[in-house]
Amino acid sequence: QVQLVESGGGLVQAGGSLRLSCAAPGRTFSSYTKGWFRQAPGREREFVAAITWSGSSTSYAGSVKGRFTISRDNVKNTVDLQMNSLKIEDTAVYYCAAAALGRVGTRAIEYDYWGQGTQVTVSS
Repeated sequence: QVQLVESGGGLVQAGGSLRLSCAAPGRTFSSYTKGWFRQAPGREREFVAAITWSGSSTSYAGSVKGRFTISRDNVKNTVDLQMNSLKIEDTAVYYCAAAALGRVGTRAIEYDYWGQGTQVTVSS
């Protein structure tokens, strides 16, 4: 069942950049808070970034602040994550999610809709 679809993952060297995108085929999520989470092997799923429907409020995990930027286009119904200065520690499967929160959310349990994930691998 298609909910959200991530794209843009791949293999990149440390210090490089990637831009992830999340789309919602056949459904409008323009009024929803949207977020990005990631999960590495042997680790818990962790919050990365979130943005409210209007884009007026954003939140970032301390580990990515200053390097990653979340943005959304409510006309195209997409949300992007620009990742710069990538580190080996950023290697993980990245998931996008959506929820009608009316605020930013940093816990996975708060989100109702999820994508299948896209692999990001950062090499030395």
